[in-house]
Amino acid sequence: MKYSHLITAVFTLLSVTAASGDAAEMPIGLSESPFWGERTATFRYAPDIRIHVNVPARENMDPDKPVALAFYALPNGNTIEQTVGKKNLPDDDWHYDIQHIGAQTRFLRGKNTSTNLVMVYLETTQKSWPAWKKQHSNHAEIIKTLVGYLRACFQQYSPVVILTGHSGGGRFIFSFLDAFDTLPDYVRRICFLDSNYGFEEEYGAKMSHWLKASPANTLCVLAYNDSVALYRGKTFVSPTGGTWYRSRMMQRYLARTFSFATIEDENFIQHRALGGRLQILLKKNPNQEIYHTVQVERNGFIHSMLTGTALENRGYAY
Repeated sequence: MKYSHLITAVFTLLSVTAASGDAAEMPIGLSESPFWGERTATFRYAPDIRIHVNVPARENMDPDKPVALAFYALPNGNTIEQTVGKKNLPDDDWHYDIQHIGAQTRFLRGKNTSTNLVMVYLETTQKSWPAWKKQHSNHAEIIKTLVGYLRACFQQYSPVVILTGHSGGGRFIFSFLDAFDTLPDYVRRICFLDSNYGFEEEYGAKMSHWLKASPANTLCVLAYNDSVALYRGKTFVSPTGGTWYRSRMMQRYLARTFSFATIEDENFIQHRALGGRLQILLKKNPNQEIYHTVQVERNGFIHSMLTGTALENRGYAY
């Protein structure tokens, strides 16, 4: 199936009602959730990509402010519902308690009132963006078109884009980067939540150019020392394949262009540049624990969305 045909079909379901006379109208197909009046829509963009859009409650949607579309690519093994999270019951699957992006989003909406934060959760049938990429030689084109389609749905709100994701979700971000020689100016923030396994210097060059292009552009990387983490008494990450190695590699590359200040204590190594717009935060691991999901559930998403702003470290702790 051609993706252009599929987009046309989906647009019939989710078209922008710009002529409705109500500036707060959202794409057709959104239903009001029983939780906090949020409005949601879940649909398949392609046979193996499932999308869940979460929009603020109608009374909290300010038509005079831009939309920030946060594309959150799911970690390996998670569903959208598990990633959003819920109040846990005794027999619930453990995956419901390792992200809580829904709760962290509500916190962000209450704190950062300069934009209308719209969440776009992205799941693949394979439950793995790296596995999905292997099956699509045109992966970059698909991701570029997907992002463009969602931006078009919210065009009346002058949408900017945030690229974020955990674990294998980083592959979604890299596929988007693959689609451009120069990142578009509508991308305002990139967040790697222990997810930059695929980093290579070619991506560093694109991110350097993008960071220099505008003082509004922000990059945040969270990682931990996975190279020494133990599972059943054995290491499970190769010395050069984990996010600890890749994040240090990224920092060294970006240091060719930007001057970093490094702060180190018993818990973290923090590399900061550009007045906080560029941050690489590395969690130490002397006890050889597994912090892969812990970084996210303990306000990692919140922190990655607020670094470089006046709201960083205000009312929460990462």
